[in-house]
Amino acid sequence: MNPGAPREVTGPRPGHEGKTPREFQIFVKPAGAICNLDCRYCYYLPKELLYPDTRSFRMAGGLLEDYIAQQIAITPGPEIQFMWHGGEPAILGLDYFRRIVELQRKHNPGGRRVVNNIQTNGVLLTEEWCRFLAAEHFAVGLSMDGPAELHDAYRLTKDGKATHRQVMQGYRLLRRHGIPVDLLCVVHAQNVGHPLAVYRFFKDIEAQYISFIPLVEPQPGSAGGVSGRTTPAEAFGAFLCAVFDEWIRHDIGRIIVQIFEEAARPALGLDHSLCIFRPTCGDVPVLEHNGDFYCCDHFVTPERRLGTLRETPLAELIESPALRAFGQAKQEALPRYCQVCDVRDMCNGGCPKDRIIRTPGGEPGLNYLCAGYRRFFEHCRPYMVQMAVLRWAGYPPETVMQQLQAAEARTPPRPGRNDPCPCGSGRKYKKCCLKA
Repeated sequence: MNPGAPREVTGPRPGHEGKTPREFQIFVKPAGAICNLDCRYCYYLPKELLYPDTRSFRMAGGLLEDYIAQQIAITPGPEIQFMWHGGEPAILGLDYFRRIVELQRKHNPGGRRVVNNIQTNGVLLTEEWCRFLAAEHFAVGLSMDGPAELHDAYRLTKDGKATHRQVMQGYRLLRRHGIPVDLLCVVHAQNVGHPLAVYRFFKDIEAQYISFIPLVEPQPGSAGGVSGRTTPAEAFGAFLCAVFDEWIRHDIGRIIVQIFEEAARPALGLDHSLCIFRPTCGDVPVLEHNGDFYCCDHFVTPERRLGTLRETPLAELIESPALRAFGQAKQEALPRYCQVCDVRDMCNGGCPKDRIIRTPGGEPGLNYLCAGYRRFFEHCRPYMVQMAVLRWAGYPPETVMQQLQAAEARTPPRPGRNDPCPCGSGRKYKKCCLKA
């Protein structure tokens, strides 16, 4: 594939003034797949190979302005969201993002609320960067996989050096400037066995919002096979259950965990906000550095290229029949095994990229993480229903936490095997009532 060099666009083209009839988000890659790190599990770094003749992956100024103008023009509702992703978008430099904000003000004469989100590895953040992000009310997604020994297993520099110390410096700068930070933790083979170490580390650094992202790397040439870095499905379920049990007893109202928020939505009668758990998808397409438009961040491939902003208005790309079909295929390809599952409303088959194994009956299209998701959703559902009932009765979610703490305070902890037996026999518990 050789999409050609991006051409300069002098301003917004006519024909894109009408707003789209649905909500959407676009992951914009203003630096393409270019990054200052070489994280071993990164699925996006290889996307650079889609553009073998490209020397600069910097989104050209005219194309950037055209995109911003069209995004503002077609977004329904009072809030306009911009999602700056990579690669590493901060590699473009602070002046590039100052220009972004200038263009947003230029093309937003009605004064609607503009919300900018930037996803970063944090290594390039400085005081100057954070002053800007705070002043312009950016929200930041920061990648961090837990404490140093777990984070540094795969998140490395180009010359193979650890990054945790630099990321923590960036995190502290963000917090010092009062910038909202969503910590994105990839759950992989190295940290999945340490759920409480990971979660308590995030608590210790006063994390406010955490997203746990399971790593699934299909093994090329192996049907249903995965890499050694991939989190085992059952282990991922155990990871989520362990973190949930601590969160629901101690941290409701203090820490937001994205997957716990999503798990609560069916009990509250709400649609999922996270694309992987919706019945259909296709509402989070990708705009590459040269204007190429793709179905999804995980499907940036030649066959999933929908066109280019250099030739087609953004509204038409968003409403593309091919994008609609891509999103609908998630539901249409759902195996029968999933359709009759007790927790289907909490999962809806998960992300299509992970549907790489067969059901027990041999039907293709089962999510590799099915066993883990099922374990977690079955475990947390009673608590989510309880929280929903309390909410409808006018009680805050923290009530569940208080009820659990009170119940456990009334129930003496079970003795250990080598503790004195509570019956008063004087023998060890394992030698006495444990055997009964």
